[in-house]
Amino acid sequence: MKKELPKIIFGTSSLGNLYSEPPFETKLNIVKEIVDANPQLAVFDSAGKYGAGLALESLAACLSQLKVPKDKVLISNKLAWKRVPLETEEPTFEPGAWVNLKNDAIQDISYQGIIDCYEQGNGLLGEYDAQLVSVHDPDEYLSCAKDEDDLRQRKSNLLEAFRALDELKKAGKVQSIGVGAKDITVIDFISDHIQLDWAMFACSITPYTHSDFAKNLLIKLGKQGVDVINSAVFNAGFLIGGSHFDYQVITEESHPEVFAWRKKFFAICDEFDIKPAAACVQFSFLFPQIKAIALNTSKAERVKSNMDLAHAQIPQAFWDKMRSEKLINI
Repeated sequence: MKKELPKIIFGTSSLGNLYSEPPFETKLNIVKEIVDANPQLAVFDSAGKYGAGLALESLAACLSQLKVPKDKVLISNKLAWKRVPLETEEPTFEPGAWVNLKNDAIQDISYQGIIDCYEQGNGLLGEYDAQLVSVHDPDEYLSCAKDEDDLRQRKSNLLEAFRALDELKKAGKVQSIGVGAKDITVIDFISDHIQLDWAMFACSITPYTHSDFAKNLLIKLGKQGVDVINSAVFNAGFLIGGSHFDYQVITEESHPEVFAWRKKFFAICDEFDIKPAAACVQFSFLFPQIKAIALNTSKAERVKSNMDLAHAQIPQAFWDKMRSEKLINI
């Protein structure tokens, strides 16, 4: 990447009315806190899928009102979903997730589809533009294949989409290209065909979840010069006390081993006076290939505490205790 990433990258799904409709003033305050906390370079992770482009529009409106110079902000736009007119009572994509949208969105993973998404996204960003680009949820796209023939076609479409990204970079229109996924086997596949600049892992490198495959993929990407951004570092909230684990509600009856792990984890955190959230974030930085963490917030007052997580000091004795209790395997 041309610019070194700060340790924290901020997601923007709340700016697209995910699960609620914050007033513009709330969105403005969130963006202001992020910019103020990162005066050299604030990095925002957005997507055409977030509120059918509303997150991009809202981000641009906030940055413009705050008069943030273009060279002080870096915007990642995950491409694959295009805004289209809303012709039904609610949007057809992810029903129930987005509140009071005025538009719908459709998926288009292809060479031309990605070009269209890129141009539409920059149109929504107004005086700003996306300099980090990727294909949104390629793992979900491949998982929808009906049979082997369909899977082959989808893989071909996906590589064509990345050809479009590569051409945007070679033309100097974007700084870097990457990929993000929950199922990181698709990152492995894409990295065999495309020279990536960065990759975003979700729910794959956390104190609870760090398979040998994930660790080996980090090594592979590191050798290719690919920076890794880690997201969903709390396993969607469970590791800091939530009821969602990897985006699904679980119970102690259905997943006793996960709850047992968390109980031991919390006890060790208490012993060393460490916040579980800080341990989750700092665990990422035990891997040299991971350069940044992606965090979401819907409240301006949480921005500073999120920034503090990136600079928390965790003693080696804590990790040693985690290993001796067989809670981590690194």
